[in-house]
Amino acid sequence: MPHVVDTWPAPASAPSAVPWSLDGLRGADPVLGFAIVLLVAVVLGEALHRRLHLPRMVGHMVTGALASPLAFRLLERTDLDPWKPLIDLAIGVLVFELGSRIRPRWLLDNRSFALTCLLEGAFAGVAVTAVLYMMGLPLVSAALAGAVAMSTSPVITLSLVHEIRPRGQVTERLLMTTAANCVLTMVTIKAWRVLAAADAPTWSDELIQAAAGAILVVSGSLLLGLAAGWLLTKLSEAIRGVAAAPVLQIAVVILAAMLATQWKLSPLLALLVAGMTARHLMGHMLIVEPHLGSAGAALGVMLFIALGMLFTLDDIVRLWPWVLGLVFGRLGGKALAVGLLARPSGLSARQAAALILALQPMSSLAVLLTADTLGWSEQLPGIEQRVLQSLLIATTVMHVVGPVLAQWALNSLANECPHASAKEP
Repeated sequence: MPHVVDTWPAPASAPSAVPWSLDGLRGADPVLGFAIVLLVAVVLGEALHRRLHLPRMVGHMVTGALASPLAFRLLERTDLDPWKPLIDLAIGVLVFELGSRIRPRWLLDNRSFALTCLLEGAFAGVAVTAVLYMMGLPLVSAALAGAVAMSTSPVITLSLVHEIRPRGQVTERLLMTTAANCVLTMVTIKAWRVLAAADAPTWSDELIQAAAGAILVVSGSLLLGLAAGWLLTKLSEAIRGVAAAPVLQIAVVILAAMLATQWKLSPLLALLVAGMTARHLMGHMLIVEPHLGSAGAALGVMLFIALGMLFTLDDIVRLWPWVLGLVFGRLGGKALAVGLLARPSGLSARQAAALILALQPMSSLAVLLTADTLGWSEQLPGIEQRVLQSLLIATTVMHVVGPVLAQWALNSLANECPHASAKEP
């Protein structure tokens, strides 16, 4: 991971700051300012959960948004950069856990569902691309927006599953489909870079280089994931203590993510494959705690604060048609694929509607997990600024609305939350 310069203000730069003000506390210790925001996030998340029955992550993200330049400017977005390795670890923990829940055998037994996993992302991407292109955006930028829009957020999905503990067909399909469209998004972004290279003056050399790079990333990530899953299996045989299992799993996640970053591979794909490989080799012997233990849960709160701090509504007055095109094009594409294959794959109409709504939290993971900083522009060269800003606004909206829709769908539509009646007063 490239070194990132600490951007917290130095004590000497703000001599007039009151010691007990936020600036004074940040000047005294750079960790303290973020710790205060972390504390507020936990309290607000619990309050919204108890009072309004909202997912706790909504409170965490709202806290990050309120602390960001979007609201009170308590923290700057560049203040997150020193925390990027920990945020990457939080993402990696959830992605590995998601991989450990995947059952590829189900895709072989239910071909219609396997086709659903492929088509719901593809239809969403094509729909968003077509809508934005018809609205006058360049095809290359519209296609990239469609590629990013295909993905459902694995961190939101898995965190919500941890919280409301649903059990049933819709939940299992949600996890499988989320993993599938995350991989599809990553591969499509690589393919987009290959197509974008075809417009270069020396297109033949650029195209060959981009295509070779994309193949290397995908194949290398698969091999790294297989190796990490095998390594975890062998180490787990030697260390049979249940208490040591989360530590061992976190160590393997860190190792795989660091190697993927160092070798310019995809940490997302590598960690998904690592989780799937470990589950296949170990079966029920693999015990994966939610968030890989309490330390992972704390990192999860930090992750959602960071996502909240990246919220933006800048220029929404001018860009709202494209934002709506993104949101509703994505919804329409996913609904069409799930609806067409619902009955052949064994879903009722009510279950299909629940799955469609549960897939709505939009993911920024495909970009964030490969970025050196918590920004998109460096990782998406050539994209028009208005398209990028529309993507950021749409992601902001769906990060807030999506978890609420998904919770309602799994609880009320799918009736897969047996603990829903035991809500806190």
